Amino acid sequence: MGFPDHFLWGAASAAYQLEGAYNEDGKGPSIWDALAEGQIAHGEDGRTACDHYHRFREDVALMKRMGLKAYRFSISWPRVIPKEGVVNEAGLRFYSELVDALLEAGITPLVTLYHWDLPLWAHEKGGWMAASVSDDFAAYVSAVVKVLSDRVSLWMTFNEGTSFIGCGYLRGTHAPFESVPAGSPQEAEKVLILSKNLLLAHAKAARVIREEAVQPPRVGIATDSTLYMPESESSEDIERARAKTFPDDLNHYLLNWWMDPIMNGTAHPRLRAILSDEEMNLIHQPLNFLGWNCYLANNYNEGPDGRMETPHPGLPRTNMGWPVTPDALYWGVRFIHERYHLPIIITENGVAIIDFKMDDGCVHDPQRIQFMKWYLRGLKRAVEEGYPVEGYCYWSIMDNLEWAHGYDRRFGLIYVDFETQERTLKDSAYWYRDLIQTNGEHL
Repeated sequence: MGFPDHFLWGAASAAYQLEGAYNEDGKGPSIWDALAEGQIAHGEDGRTACDHYHRFREDVALMKRMGLKAYRFSISWPRVIPKEGVVNEAGLRFYSELVDALLEAGITPLVTLYHWDLPLWAHEKGGWMAASVSDDFAAYVSAVVKVLSDRVSLWMTFNEGTSFIGCGYLRGTHAPFESVPAGSPQEAEKVLILSKNLLLAHAKAARVIREEAVQPPRVGIATDSTLYMPESESSEDIERARAKTFPDDLNHYLLNWWMDPIMNGTAHPRLRAILSDEEMNLIHQPLNFLGWNCYLANNYNEGPDGRMETPHPGLPRTNMGWPVTPDALYWGVRFIHERYHLPIIITENGVAIIDFKMDDGCVHDPQRIQFMKWYLRGLKRAVEEGYPVEGYCYWSIMDNLEWAHGYDRRFGLIYVDFETQERTLKDSAYWYRDLIQTNGEHL
């Protein structure tokens, strides 16, 4: 047994983090373009990033060299709709040419429609706090689907609503850099409004995709979530971890906060109270698959009172400060499938370490290879136990702008010299190539 023959071994990216060309060919400003001055480490920005907009053919050639079966990328909403009601054909042409290049290389495109780069014009109308945002998003999705759906069949509406709500609107660490006091009534009210608008935007987008796509579409969403692993494999510990993973709390970091309305037509009482029956019925459109982003389990990241702590001194941590928890993919897949009965694609999993080129011109990253081995062994266990996992996308295809952290935090399989834009495959890229060739047989 092992991974199925059709398994989608891939890598992932996000438009703002690697495209660059922030104001070229009719692109409008995003909230990251317009509002991030002074908010990114070292005064850096995404104006050039990895220059993927101009170098995508070179990048696809590297993906082919690595043997990737899939590439997950996001569409820049302000590149497609630079002003309200205006469709930018040049922006759509870029994505159409990218899709063609991927298909010619034998790589399946996985499209994410929103990965945090809200158009400035939408922000000025209230952003994700505005009721109008869901209709604006649906109009944008329609423009993309009309151009790409003859060749794209795998669609994700959003990436990590948890993160862009929490970091962007509550804590003020991501664009649009708004904040409220933690634990305040204002925070709870804001979470409710943002969640309603995002769920309606997802639902309207899903409806547009299903009604307008040329190829039969498969619709999903990519989300991260709180995850607790059991302390042992006793039935008591497993059920305790499951209950901690899916509590009935007003907490947008919980997977069930989002997925219960979508899959089951149920919601936390306070969220349900602000949704009409018509809106709830619209949101309740079961997905074809779930994209799940997982870097860690929360067992070793917070104490009983919610404060950060390190119960095991010397616990391995990444360059982001995140604990390394190898069994997270196994328990996440198991808990998610047992609750929602959906096929799962791991849409992000990866590690930031301190990478640099050695005297031999190579980038040796054994810690990344070990991280991938550990996590993928757990994923392989889930597959062998019968849980339907359809793919794995390493985050990220190349070093890029890690949002407010700037260019220091390197997650990529491909090393990028940001001064010259030279690309170098890291040792992990070659290891991943060999893993793909054997379909994970030797993990």
